[in-house]
Amino acid sequence: MGRREEKREDLKARLLEAARDRIARDGVSNLRARDVTQDAGCALGGLYSAYTDLNDLIIHVNSTTLKALEQSLAVAEVKDKSPTDRLRNLAQGYLKFAKANRNLWKALFEHSLPEETPSPQWHLNEHLFLLSIIAEPLKELQPDMSDEDRAVRARTLFGAVHGIISITLEARFVGLPPERLERELDEIIVMIADGAASRREK
Repeated sequence: MGRREEKREDLKARLLEAARDRIARDGVSNLRARDVTQDAGCALGGLYSAYTDLNDLIIHVNSTTLKALEQSLAVAEVKDKSPTDRLRNLAQGYLKFAKANRNLWKALFEHSLPEETPSPQWHLNEHLFLLSIIAEPLKELQPDMSDEDRAVRARTLFGAVHGIISITLEARFVGLPPERLERELDEIIVMIADGAASRREK
């Protein structure tokens, strides 16, 4: 790697860290290019030499968040557990991450690109990889389900877990009492897994 490329990579890393810190503290809706470049110690134009634009930088921050989330799910630690316990672990790991990284977690869902700008495929693949982690234990619970149906079911299950967590952490009037969140999340996963297993046995 040449000297110019090293400097560019260093600038990218500084901007990424600055944007991540700003989002973690103030939320993605309050992110401003000028604030990020000031924190990173570069001119405003430096952002556009390292990333396409602010949206591109946010996508890269979200990518680091997804990687951190994957670590938080501790998949390897429960790989020998039952499919139900693996799903329970995923739900609790997701909740733990959301509570500890509220604004970074929210940025995954709050940030949207302009209509004419599609999300890059590599970033979509990161989201799909996380859904595949959910689909794996579902395959054991309902082995006769097609891959297509299982992928949809994984999205459904993720949506249910995310919705329960989101409305509770945002203190919506239909949210759960915070002290019941972990327990109820665990219960709903067990109910879904038991239901899947019983349908397989019929």
